[in-house]
Amino acid sequence: MAQLLAVVIDGLIYSSWLFIIAVGLTLIYGVMKILNIAHGSLYALGAFAAVSFTSAWFNAGLPAAGSFGMLALAAIVVGLIAGPVIERGLLQFQYGKDEVVLVLVTYALFLILEDLIKFIWGVDPLFVQGPMGETPYSMLGTISVGELTYPGYNLLLVAVAIATGLVLAWALSSTRSGKLLKAVIHDREMSAALGINVGMTYFVTFTVGATLAAIGGALTAPTVSVITGMGAEVIVLAFAVVVIGGLGSLGGAALGAVIVGLVRAAAVHYYPEAELFSIYFVMALVLILRPKGLFSGAEVRKI
Repeated sequence: MAQLLAVVIDGLIYSSWLFIIAVGLTLIYGVMKILNIAHGSLYALGAFAAVSFTSAWFNAGLPAAGSFGMLALAAIVVGLIAGPVIERGLLQFQYGKDEVVLVLVTYALFLILEDLIKFIWGVDPLFVQGPMGETPYSMLGTISVGELTYPGYNLLLVAVAIATGLVLAWALSSTRSGKLLKAVIHDREMSAALGINVGMTYFVTFTVGATLAAIGGALTAPTVSVITGMGAEVIVLAFAVVVIGGLGSLGGAALGAVIVGLVRAAAVHYYPEAELFSIYFVMALVLILRPKGLFSGAEVRKI
């Protein structure tokens, strides 16, 4: 029972981390129909920016608790700079082209951003910690669940994931902007004909998606060594989540993250050699049974 409980808790923690990253990817695809491979680099930018911001905070001798604010600020800065620059400077000239072309464009952007990260931060591993070894990951203490002990920081990941899902669900269903966004999702041409500013919708959507990717990176930074290439693994996992749940579905991203998280946790505890295989096996199984994902909706056929 203790091991089963560990599987469930580890799976939910990992699912929370995955959801924060994948929800931005599925939001961008749902609105813009772009499989944004550069999403992984935006995640990495958030992590590296978090290192720089928190290091500056610690080196200034400011209270260690403020480092949590630096994590949030780093993600927001990356999202509000990289999102608009990429969307206005590159993607807006690609709209209307084949989806394969857009994939290639974002893949090229991924390679460019990876080299940009190396140019700015170098290739050595970086860590989020102060001169005395203080780090946000250890500042929240530990939490005991039965015989198991977990860092309190993991609760922050779960809380952020839940809050992100609830805010996005509320914004899409209960606000005027969210309803306009749904109209663009269902029929871009008709929305434009009715006077909706589709260009601005795309701009805001990509900026929000980029910020969510950066938030995932910033929250991950205190838990790992921040290294170049970290975005490559993340984008593969994020694609697995959104493919399982259904591209463009918020609920699908949540369900996909939970499935991947629990399957990975079970593999790690019971058969570690099959950790990666288990994730892709589930993805393949879902694609065989539901080629468009578990939460795929009916497609409107235009005549």
